[in-house]
Amino acid sequence: MKPFLPILALIYLLFFIPLNNITAQALEIRLEKAVDLALESNLGLRQNQIDLAASGYSERRLWSEIFPTISATASAGFSDNLFSDNAAVRTSHSVGFGLNLGLNAGIPHVMRNIRLAHQANILRYEDARNQLAIHATRRFYSLIAEKNNLLVLEEALNLAQRQYQRNHVSFNNGLIRELTLIQSRLAYANARYALSIANTIYTNSVKEFLAILGLAADTEIALSGEINIVRIEADAEELIMQYLTQRPDITRARQEIERLENTERQITMQNRAPSLGLTMNWSSSSFDPFADTISGNANLSIPIDPWIPGTSRNQNVRRAGDSVEHARLNLQTAEQNAKTQIRSLTALLRNFWENITISRLNLEVSQLNYQLTEDAFRNGTVEFLVLEDARNNMANAQQRLLQAELTYFNMILDLSSAINMDWKKLKQTYGVIN
Repeated sequence: MKPFLPILALIYLLFFIPLNNITAQALEIRLEKAVDLALESNLGLRQNQIDLAASGYSERRLWSEIFPTISATASAGFSDNLFSDNAAVRTSHSVGFGLNLGLNAGIPHVMRNIRLAHQANILRYEDARNQLAIHATRRFYSLIAEKNNLLVLEEALNLAQRQYQRNHVSFNNGLIRELTLIQSRLAYANARYALSIANTIYTNSVKEFLAILGLAADTEIALSGEINIVRIEADAEELIMQYLTQRPDITRARQEIERLENTERQITMQNRAPSLGLTMNWSSSSFDPFADTISGNANLSIPIDPWIPGTSRNQNVRRAGDSVEHARLNLQTAEQNAKTQIRSLTALLRNFWENITISRLNLEVSQLNYQLTEDAFRNGTVEFLVLEDARNNMANAQQRLLQAELTYFNMILDLSSAINMDWKKLKQTYGVIN
């Protein structure tokens, strides 16, 4: 019977163990995987890819701007004299083929703008990817911070529960008053309520994060990572000098100036420069090769009214020049705003590090104070409210440090976006380890 024991054990496992005892393992999510999922599932990026493919198709076929217009015609008909009995019905058939080529001095500028449009779509797509990656990173570490906050609140709940249990034993032994027992019970209830609220907020944040990743709302995930920050020491003027021109908004502003300059030249050429038209037609009537005809025509058009101030076409040329000036002013505004942003972020990073240092010191003090207060409460030298205040101060200090580190990390992300640099490279380049 021994050879049948493994088979019987397998049958028992399959049919007698309830299926609800088999729980699915949570999906482990690291930062790199989260970013990849966000990039793959984002609908906006897909739209950008469509625009990029369309502009790339046009950019690879610039010859279409000078490709001639081709037309083919065919006709059939008959004629008859209604007032003559001797007239025969006459039928006619004809086919034709024509070419029409228009040449204008503005065509090269149209081609340049097609190239610029494709380059702009490439920049827009890359910038959208970078911003989405930063957004996913921000949300990932926000969830890490919220999870750490849950651990702090769970520890506070455990402390309050243990204290309530000890006070209950002490009250039964007549060592403390009933008021102290009620106060410890209230502290335990408050800690449990605070944890419940934080759990609800964390659950909602996880669902929002799953939506960003394109995963189902009921997907069980386990985040793997921790917030590691270093002090960033960077000179604002150095960052501006080295990285200002790399910002996508500055690059787009410069491309817009170039595009409008090309448009201005194009409009000027189209309205003021002579244009050449070439036309050729071939036709065959009644399919008689001796009746074929070929005709050609060349015409040169020299516009006059665009040179006269105040005319409609003259105003079009002036408006094109005004658009270029507006774009140049927009570039100056974008550069000023970018410089202000970089200077502000570097100053905030430098000053906010002091807040982190203070928060870490405050946590050490509050932890030591709680230990001393707990010993004093056990010895009966302090009231329970003093112990509760010490415990709350320690939990608040832990939460303050978590929030300070998350805020500093988000500032690093903001600065990396402001200079268009990967945030990990920013930490490596300008990070200072104490």
